[in-house]
Amino acid sequence: MENILTSDNDSNPSKIEAQENGAAAEAANGAGETLVEKWKAEAEKYKNDLLYLKAEFDNYKRQSIKERSDLQKYGAERFVKDLLPILDNFERALIMKVTAENFASFVKGIEMTSSEIKSLLGKHAIVEVPAEGQPFDPSIHEALSAEATDKVPPGYIARVFQKPYKFHEKVIRTGQVVVAQKLDA
Repeated sequence: MENILTSDNDSNPSKIEAQENGAAAEAANGAGETLVEKWKAEAEKYKNDLLYLKAEFDNYKRQSIKERSDLQKYGAERFVKDLLPILDNFERALIMKVTAENFASFVKGIEMTSSEIKSLLGKHAIVEVPAEGQPFDPSIHEALSAEATDKVPPGYIARVFQKPYKFHEKVIRTGQVVVAQKLDA
């Protein structure tokens, strides 16, 4: 009676194991396919993230290059804006006809303009380095010649032809000077 309820194929124990193994293999194969699909999706996500980060970095590099270029191109803008009114004063002085009656006011105007320039330089951290009567320093001064004098000690600066200037702490122009030597007795 048992044979009637089940077919011969179903009652064979080796066939039942094969069917179970086949079902397990199919399940494992299905799980393997889903695992591979999951890894592919994850790999695609990482690839997209990498491409996004690469694009962001490229944009950052481009922006940095542009900012550096703009800084070089327009870095002196504040200084130039502050300088233009002083230039206007010089141009007005050049237009003016200097006579004996207005010579004193002309000189005073030029002195005021010079003071404005020095103030502008100071505002932008450009300062004159004192030179005359100071010890000679080759990092700040350029010796044009030596002169025997008793006005300053030997090795000190006797005369200045061109004043030295610093921008913050950096010497941007060395001073051209004459260095004192000992007088021959």
